[in-house]
Amino acid sequence: MTAVADYRPPRWLRNPHLQSVLGSSALRRHRGQRLLASSGAVTTEHILDGGDGVRLQGWHSALPGQPARGLAVLLHGWEGSAESSYMRMTAARMLALGYEVVRLNFRDHGDTHHLNEDIFHSNRIEEVVHAVADIGRRFAPRPMVVAGYSLGGNFALRLALRAPQAGLPLRRVAAVCPVLDPATTMSHIESGPALYDWYFTRKWRSSLLRKRALFPRRHDFDDAVLALDIRALTDWLVRRHTAYASLDEYFDGYSIAGERLAGLRVPADILMAEDDPVIPFDSFRHWRLPPLARLEIAPWGGHCGFIENAAGDGFAERWVADRLAAAG
Repeated sequence: MTAVADYRPPRWLRNPHLQSVLGSSALRRHRGQRLLASSGAVTTEHILDGGDGVRLQGWHSALPGQPARGLAVLLHGWEGSAESSYMRMTAARMLALGYEVVRLNFRDHGDTHHLNEDIFHSNRIEEVVHAVADIGRRFAPRPMVVAGYSLGGNFALRLALRAPQAGLPLRRVAAVCPVLDPATTMSHIESGPALYDWYFTRKWRSSLLRKRALFPRRHDFDDAVLALDIRALTDWLVRRHTAYASLDEYFDGYSIAGERLAGLRVPADILMAEDDPVIPFDSFRHWRLPPLARLEIAPWGGHCGFIENAAGDGFAERWVADRLAAAG
């Protein structure tokens, strides 16, 4: 099985910012497209039931004529999508291992802004649970595994907490650089290199502009709102589009720090990078995990990078596939 010690990128790839930037580069996007296309899988779109009228989009891929070993559901990071490089590259690896794959888009990610009137926020876990249950019904009976990256890793672990009560046949989860303490991550983005604040805020503003254009009566915010910095814009979202009374309460709602995973009943593997510029090492140094969860820490990798070479191959995608396949 792939071990963290196996990840030894060349010296020029050991800079955390380079890793993080290359992780979402055009090089990686094209490589992900090629790998998934060359897998021979047939991919179809499905509009999934998120409960209470919510609709989420999933892309199901399967190798024709081959019985599936299981079903892998993949969750992307904030302002990523089912088409992100790591999603496609992980899908290609899982297909090669005999799994069917569903790449799920969260609300307002990818080209899905039209599916729901209300805006995405990070506490919308119940609709993801409902959508994954719908996936299970559509493609049953299949043993199910789930993997997520960054915010998707956070969702994957919260999904695992809810799986027994929701009746999900979830065998194992894998999370890469999951957001642990959102308040700490926000502060780190604000105090770190301006690149990260610019990257996330730019993509979020573009998403909100699409939402306003599609539902102008529901979302009549002006350009002054969109000009707010990332903390002020998040506070605006919380006050107008959630039931939380404050920013701190909102962050606490999807935090998985401390002992919040104590009730986990599904085996979980978690990969972090010690040099992650978005999720500081101190935020998970004293993380209290239950016996079924295993944390592996690589000295390099940046935020969801873990790139191995100039071709853009990713250790994280290989690690995820190995860990999920261990579910049998």
